Amino acid sequence: MRRGSLFAMSLFLVVTLLVPNALIADEKTVNMESRILESFDPDSRTSDWYVRGSKFVADDTLRWKFAKSWPEAIFGRNKEDLDYQVLAISAAFKRTGYNYLEIIPVKRGADGELEPNPITIPGRAHKLDVWVWGSNYDYYLEVFLRDYKGVVHRLNMGDLNFVGWKNLYTEIPNYIPQAGGHVDVGGFLKTLELVKFVLWTKPHESVAGFNVYFDQVKILTDTFISRFDGDDLADPEYVESIWSSNGGN
Repeated sequence: MRRGSLFAMSLFLVVTLLVPNALIADEKTVNMESRILESFDPDSRTSDWYVRGSKFVADDTLRWKFAKSWPEAIFGRNKEDLDYQVLAISAAFKRTGYNYLEIIPVKRGADGELEPNPITIPGRAHKLDVWVWGSNYDYYLEVFLRDYKGVVHRLNMGDLNFVGWKNLYTEIPNYIPQAGGHVDVGGFLKTLELVKFVLWTKPHESVAGFNVYFDQVKILTDTFISRFDGDDLADPEYVESIWSSNGGN
């Protein structure tokens, strides 16, 4: 074998062996953090919230508000000195079946009307959880997440057939894309959005009237972002400063 061919083959083996290792090492670099997406507390509330029911909701019973309470598992029993709040919901349906309540983050638009206000989830999400107070009704909870392609994914968070506060959670499956696509803005990492929660009743369970409470929506997420040459040109704020400045065509 000629020396040039032998050298080329040796170089190919070195590149093949080293480059995948570098990529794997980058994929395994993580910075896992627990972030509160919504506390429902007056001084740190992420959003306003709106609740609407399905067809057979008894409109005169559907109410929601922020109330002073919290899971003792998080903050303890001392309710006099603290001002933490939860989202309180009261409702009833006119008939049994698969009825539902949509619990939606909203904001006031320019015209003063309420409009959806999805909550951006930072990093590469791994697990989402929320504290729920149940009174042993056989209902269940789902969360709806929107990916960067605009596809909304529906994930089950568990049953509500328990008494008192319980932490419900769901793993974020790998089939939901959180990276890739074009890198004009935002780099390779693409954030998810929390669109809404949906509480479902089951056909065999009473729906004559019930209360449910929500607190502290959290996400376990990997906030490590791989750097690349020129990643400043994928930063939304910097790109906006480029095109908002005077000069050029």
